[in-house]
Amino acid sequence: QVQLVESGGGLVQPGGSLRLSCAASGSIFSISAMGWYRQAPGKQRELVAAITSGGSPNYADSVKGRFTISRDNAKNTVYLQMNSLKPEDTAVYYCNAAGRPLVGTPFGSWGQGTQVTVSS
Repeated sequence: QVQLVESGGGLVQPGGSLRLSCAASGSIFSISAMGWYRQAPGKQRELVAAITSGGSPNYADSVKGRFTISRDNAKNTVYLQMNSLKPEDTAVYYCNAAGRPLVGTPFGSWGQGTQVTVSS
């Protein structure tokens, strides 16, 4: 079983920055894609950014130029640096990872979510 633990959310003023972290642990052989999603009240969960094992990133148009995703494969950890935050970035942010465990079928796991609130 693979667990994802997120950290780094909080309250920040518009224009501010936050850095989210997500560490995967458990019976992991390899992780292919890792990503961040978010869900605002009354809205569907949406992809924010994703990154392959080789480091190729993909961003939602709404965060391009403001957010940066990165990963440390040795630590099975993915990061999301969020700059120039806007009130519309307020949401619960979820980490996602897909890969292969040491034994068994490929996995796709979610973190518990971390709240990001952008408000003055």
